[in-house]
Amino acid sequence: MSIDKNAPIGVFDSGLGGLTAVRELRRLLPHEDIVYFGDTGRVPYGTRGVETIIKYGRQDVAFLLSKNVKYIMAACGTVSSTLPKSCTDALPVTYTGVVQSAAAAAVSATGTGKIGVIGTPATVNSESYNKAIKALLPSAVITANKCPLFVPLVENGYFDEENKVTHLVAEDYLAPIKAAGVDTLILGCTHYPLIKPIIADIMGSGVALIDPGYETAKSAKEYLAVADLLKSSGNGEASYYVSDSTESFEQLSNWFLGEYAGGNVTQISVDNYEV
Repeated sequence: MSIDKNAPIGVFDSGLGGLTAVRELRRLLPHEDIVYFGDTGRVPYGTRGVETIIKYGRQDVAFLLSKNVKYIMAACGTVSSTLPKSCTDALPVTYTGVVQSAAAAAVSATGTGKIGVIGTPATVNSESYNKAIKALLPSAVITANKCPLFVPLVENGYFDEENKVTHLVAEDYLAPIKAAGVDTLILGCTHYPLIKPIIADIMGSGVALIDPGYETAKSAKEYLAVADLLKSSGNGEASYYVSDSTESFEQLSNWFLGEYAGGNVTQISVDNYEV
C-alpha cells in the first residue's frame, strides 16, 4: 500500500492531554498537518476495565483512519499500555504509543538506575513501563504509583502552579516515589505535563522529568524521515475532533497548545467506528 507523504499525522487521547504531544509535533514538524481526536465524552480511560479500553482505543484508531492519516500516535498512556500488538500490527499505517519512547529517554537520563513511573491505574497495572525499562536496563529499580485524580483535575482546569488542591493530591501520590530516591520520573500520561511545575516542585531539581508526548513526537519525526514520509514545505494545519462539547475544548486547549493554539474543532460521535 502506497502512503501519501502529504497526508496528515493522526493523534488521539482519552481527552485533551494528548494536545501536549500535538504541541511538540507542531514545533518539531512545522510543515505537517495533524488530525487530533480527544475522546472527551468518555474521559478518563485509566480507571476503566481492559476490554473497554481496548474497544475505545480501536474506535479512536478507526476514526483517524477514516481521515486518511499516514501515521497514528496514541498520545494516551492507558491505550499505549493496553491495546494489543495484534491490533496495532494489523493497521495499514504505522502506529506508535508513548511507552517505548519515554522508557528509552528515562534509561538515558538515569544515573542511578532508580526510575519512577506515575500513570493512570490501567497504565500502572499493565506494568508496560516496567517491562520496557527492564528490557533496556535490567538492573533498573522501578517505583510506580497510580494517580487516578490527575486526569480529571487537569481536564477541569486545576493545573495552575499555585493550585492548592492539585498540589496536595500530588504530594500524596509522589510520596512513595520520592521516598524511593529516584533520579528520573516518567510522567506516564500526556495530561501530566500540564502539572509538571507542581511535580517538579515536589520532586526537586535533582530529578529528571520525562515527558512522553515530547519523546514520542521526536520518535515520530525520526520514523517519518527514515520512511521518506515528511512533508518538505508548507505551513502545517491542525484539525481537532472531540466526542463532547467543543466549548470545553476551546476553553482548555490554549493551555495545552500554547503558541500553537487555534484551529477548527468539531464534535463527532465515535461509537460507530470500529477497526
